Amino acid sequence: MQRQIVLQTVLRMHDHPTADTVYAAVAAEHPSISKATVYRNLNQLASQGEIRRVPVPNGADRYDFNLKEHYHVRCAHCGRVFDVYMPPLDNLIERVEDASGVEVQRYEILFEGICRDCKQQAV
Repeated sequence: MQRQIVLQTVLRMHDHPTADTVYAAVAAEHPSISKATVYRNLNQLASQGEIRRVPVPNGADRYDFNLKEHYHVRCAHCGRVFDVYMPPLDNLIERVEDASGVEVQRYEILFEGICRDCKQQAV
């Protein structure tokens, strides 16, 4: 039941929420669910492939309901994370494996820049 509540909350959120943001949304509707329960369920859902964890260097990990292969970009100014819809890079995994000798099991690419809104505010 609690796992489904956490999953449904992430599925409703289209802005790559942090665990704290998910907890706040869950707690608003279900105040008896603890922060630890939400964090534990987010970790389980991500490890089982029901949601995607988006690691953010020097920041809180984000969660994504979109399981299709895609890239992410983080705004260095406001911190928002956006999906980047473009075709996957050809043979990326094979090229990394050939260059490193490592069998790639999973990867996450996160670009960083300044989003359109922040650029417009600076003008």
